Amino acid sequence: MTSQRIKLLPIIMLFLTMNWASQAQEKKAHFNHEAIFVTDLQRSTAFYRDVIRLDTIPEPFHDNAHTWFSIGAGIELHVIQGADARKEYFKNNHMCFSVPSMDAFTSTLKKSGMAYENVKGEKGQVTTRPDGIHQIWFQDPDGYWIEINDVKY
Repeated sequence: MTSQRIKLLPIIMLFLTMNWASQAQEKKAHFNHEAIFVTDLQRSTAFYRDVIRLDTIPEPFHDNAHTWFSIGAGIELHVIQGADARKEYFKNNHMCFSVPSMDAFTSTLKKSGMAYENVKGEKGQVTTRPDGIHQIWFQDPDGYWIEINDVKY
């Protein structure tokens, strides 16, 4: 009986190790949402819906102080009413969205009178990275920086 137990021990240890490894992978953190605090919820909702072209999703509060958007598979942007003033933010602290065509997107921005710039801050210019990806930056109504690029995945 003891020799059978000894023979089973490596199999049991292997099973426990594999089970632990799969549980450890399942418990890794993953990105869920970004929340921003805004001065005018209606204006910010219109910006993210109409300029960035994000889809709204149901939010649980139903208090007219939140708008939620889908920004990827299982990832959300929560826009929350209540900031007392527009603030200054660093360009390097930004959200980035990819679009299928930089030309089409910048054309839409120009038609709406929305200013954009390249990484150096040159107005109306597009940055081309060494890998050929095009980028622009602009700010939402509360000063949050947005990068738009044409990365294709």
